[in-house]
Amino acid sequence: MSLDRGPRRLRSLDRSALIAASMTALSLTASGCMVVHGEREVLPAATRAEAAKALEQFTNAYNKADEAYDSSLDADFVTGALEDIDRARLKAGAVNNPDGNPAYAPLKLTDAKYTIPKKAGWPRWFMADAAGNKGGTSRWLLVFTRGGLDQPWQVAYLTLVAPGKVPEFKTDADGFAEAVPVNSTELAVAPEGLGKNYTSYLENGDGDTFADGAHTSLWRAQRQKDAKKPGLATQYIDEPLASGDYAPLALRTSDGGALVFFTTHHFVKQTAAQGAAIPDPGQGALALTTGEIKQSLTMEFVSNEVALDPAKGSGEVNVLGRIQGLTSAQGS
Repeated sequence: MSLDRGPRRLRSLDRSALIAASMTALSLTASGCMVVHGEREVLPAATRAEAAKALEQFTNAYNKADEAYDSSLDADFVTGALEDIDRARLKAGAVNNPDGNPAYAPLKLTDAKYTIPKKAGWPRWFMADAAGNKGGTSRWLLVFTRGGLDQPWQVAYLTLVAPGKVPEFKTDADGFAEAVPVNSTELAVAPEGLGKNYTSYLENGDGDTFADGAHTSLWRAQRQKDAKKPGLATQYIDEPLASGDYAPLALRTSDGGALVFFTTHHFVKQTAAQGAAIPDPGQGALALTTGEIKQSLTMEFVSNEVALDPAKGSGEVNVLGRIQGLTSAQGS
């Protein structure tokens, strides 16, 4: 199967450059001046007060952008998968409602809990777990990243998880968490390979890596059903996104596993039979579509997932949540 994917600008900031350019922090001691190399020392990513401030700044910017349908208003506070999804959503909203969001209701996040890992080097990151006034009773999990002391905290991952599904994390005596290396061999799947394993599973259904659920077996079944609709051929291509701002991030859980955030990239091509028509994709999708929809429509999506990745030999990977957004479409 071949899909014409067309040009695409994926924001992919080189984290290694940020590490090389990271600033050296200075701290004064009673005996004089001591140099602390931020790229070498294992330090908490943020204080809890800094994490709370970052959540407040993100929420304020997100609400301003949502009200005006203007992605420039929160561009400094989003990155990676969330930036792609958010920017496309706001672009479509602005096309259909140039005067702003007629259904605007501000997002309110409360009961926030912060899981802050200690690590060396940049980027540094932490997770906020909050209750929201949208999404029912689900918990909002937001992963904030920062590439240097002179950069703002940005949300790279945003997923919703059912209450009671957020795991307990391994913490030290000071309450700080442990970041799991992306190449860890202690887990069922190394975090850096989770996106590749997941997209392979979606396309082929191979192996027993993933537990059945809404974002695995049920999603595959729905895609297979859609592919067999009379008069409409549907094809899929699934790819991992695992570098730069899309790099997976993992927190050690108390049972020896990890909670992993990762990104995937999807193309869906619908081709109508001769004399048939492509189903109406809706005003939001049409606002992101280039070309004329005559017989086919190719849609591009970015998805961010969160999964429980158990210790090796301890079970299957459980995908807890997934937020996916249409980022572009091409008619032909």
